Amino acid sequence: MSKCCINPSILSADFVNLEAELQRISAADAVHVDVMDNHFVPNLTIGLPVVERIQQVSALPLDAHLMIADVDRWAPLYAEAGLASVTFHVEASAAPVKLARDLRDRGAKAGMALRPATPVEPYLDMLPELDMLLIMTVEPGFGGQKFLDITLPKIRRAAEAVRGSGLPLAIQVDGGISPETIERAAEAGANVFVAGSAVYGTGDPNDAIRKLRAQAEAAVQE
Repeated sequence: MSKCCINPSILSADFVNLEAELQRISAADAVHVDVMDNHFVPNLTIGLPVVERIQQVSALPLDAHLMIADVDRWAPLYAEAGLASVTFHVEASAAPVKLARDLRDRGAKAGMALRPATPVEPYLDMLPELDMLLIMTVEPGFGGQKFLDITLPKIRRAAEAVRGSGLPLAIQVDGGISPETIERAAEAGANVFVAGSAVYGTGDPNDAIRKLRAQAEAAVQE
């Protein structure tokens, strides 16, 4: 997967006008939907009924990031709702291999997320079960945080493992992605970038998306 994808996070959107906010990011590759339950992370956002409604009105595929406890029970329901991609946190899953297979069986791409301090090495044997590996570049729970450079070596190790496996696995980064940080993340090996305030915090979200994508692709080609 060589193309660099920009998946804006609606965590930074106007929740009262979500359908209109989706239309402002038509240049995006997918819509990143942050689901938080105030248990796995200390914040509460939206749940399955709202995500199902977003799925019905979105012209773009949905990329759900489940920051929730009891994810083995809940994640398959998001796949059944028709989402293109469902990502669970390995720290919240009792049976991550089974869960990844359950997501694929229900027609969604299976993503697995790692918090900044969670090493990637114990999960490298799981790569064939996954379509995407999400390496958090901030602690999950809140938008607008500063990018953690200490995650760059982990991104590099993950990218090397993916290249060595020959699998078409995407490496997504989420947290603090902006014009100032996206090139470092791309150079380390990420190819799917979640951006919230760097997109929705601008006057022209689509222009911001195009510029971020161009930056990432230029960094990879250099």
